[in-house]
Amino acid sequence: MVMDFVTLIEDFSNFTGRRTVVSISIFAAVLCLCILVGHLLEEHRWVNESITAILIGFIVGIIILFASKGKNSHILRFDEELFFIYLLPPIIFNAGFQVKKKQFFHNFLTIMSFGVLGVFISFTIISVGCCWLFPKVGFEGLNLQDYLALGTIFSATDTVCTLQVLCQEETPRLYSLVFGEGVVNDATSVVLFNAIKQIDISSLESRTAVKVFGDFLYLFATSTILGVATGLLTAYALKTLYFGRHSTDREIALMSLMAYLSYMLAELLQLSGILTVFFCGIVMSHYAWHNVSENSRITTRHIFAALSFMAETFIFLYVGMDALDIDKWKTSETRVRTVFGIYGVTIFLILIGRAAFVFPLSVMSNYFSSPSERQLITFKHQVVIWWAGLMRGAVSIALAYNQFTLSGVTQDPDHATVITSTIVVVLFSTLVFGFLTRPLVVMLLPHRHRPDTSDPHGSDNGSPSKDDILFPFLSVGDPSSSGLLQAKQSLSMLFERPVHTIHVHWRKFDDTYMRPIFGGPRLCEEN
Repeated sequence: MVMDFVTLIEDFSNFTGRRTVVSISIFAAVLCLCILVGHLLEEHRWVNESITAILIGFIVGIIILFASKGKNSHILRFDEELFFIYLLPPIIFNAGFQVKKKQFFHNFLTIMSFGVLGVFISFTIISVGCCWLFPKVGFEGLNLQDYLALGTIFSATDTVCTLQVLCQEETPRLYSLVFGEGVVNDATSVVLFNAIKQIDISSLESRTAVKVFGDFLYLFATSTILGVATGLLTAYALKTLYFGRHSTDREIALMSLMAYLSYMLAELLQLSGILTVFFCGIVMSHYAWHNVSENSRITTRHIFAALSFMAETFIFLYVGMDALDIDKWKTSETRVRTVFGIYGVTIFLILIGRAAFVFPLSVMSNYFSSPSERQLITFKHQVVIWWAGLMRGAVSIALAYNQFTLSGVTQDPDHATVITSTIVVVLFSTLVFGFLTRPLVVMLLPHRHRPDTSDPHGSDNGSPSKDDILFPFLSVGDPSSSGLLQAKQSLSMLFERPVHTIHVHWRKFDDTYMRPIFGGPRLCEEN
């Protein structure tokens, strides 16, 4: 029956001369199946969409493999450009658009330390560990640049499984740390990967590491500035021209196209598209979202989330199919014992590399936090953060394909081994660690209900908390006090409650200068 169906598909595609159309139609149908199965399994939250898509992709791959008599397991051939140009932008933009901005920026330093410094620590451990241990298990043939690339490939995390289990209302700070670190981690990994690809291995010098770090800082800063500038330009255009009086479609189209344009401009200028589109999403949700009609607000909230969901499902579905790519398994000539040694070494280094920065940086964050606003990252929270970053996903797959294949194909046995090993590690970490995520979180974090007071579209609308209103901005004394006295009081508050004071200063600046120009309800209007 399966053979007849496959023969019918091949005859039809040959007859119409549109094999790609037939392949895309089948893939779209399988995507619909993933959505339906995910809906039916909604009550069993330990089986999340990522695991569902991988399992369905694996089953479909088996069917195609048997139907083609072991020749193929794919409907479509993966191309890393497909991932970076079409699939990644909606995922990252939606992450920025839906982020809880107040929590994200309140924990900004901790998130950046995890997402940037943590990646460098993990990258160093994994690169050095692979370079030292791979030859010991019998796998040789990679050069220094390949080992450095492996460090970035396996430092890129996928926190989707943990985020689907964590309750944002119960543990807002923990959710913010896991979510923020996941996005910044992916951006840092891609930026570092691109910096490493530009290294000339034949002429390494002692200043090479400094140059790589300098390039990283340049890419990080310029990409962020480009994303913020694009978001502000979009907000200003929407506020000034008021598209909604003619058509809400134009508002939605402008926001979508400007977000995508920011990503493509970053790629054109050889910057980090991930960082650019992420901060563009944050700025758009803070300003531009308030300048559109109510219908556009509801529509943008759901359309961006839907595009992100479909892109993520597509990627994990393909990962499940690619696990059975017979061409790569045939190309790889590595012995079975060596292959399992590579798997074990890689997973071990991921565990160690993750722990090497999560626990020390958490302790450091607790130590440097101000006593008056101290929110300690407890040991249980540290374990959850460590576990959340153990899973590897789409970014790891895309970077591995970018480094070790040409349009998804490789004829090098060593490179084929790396690709198949990456796929196995992604499958193992997503399935095994993903299945265990919910029991771990339930055991460590007992359920406590906390009402949600945030903005309905997923980000803070800028309304002041009670603490913001009661806490004085510059001085608690006589308003006629001298400027010097006010400055001393303000400086004292900065040392006593640094994060809160900076936040209040920013809110005042935002309300006085930014929102009148770029849009959004001002503080005085919300009270």
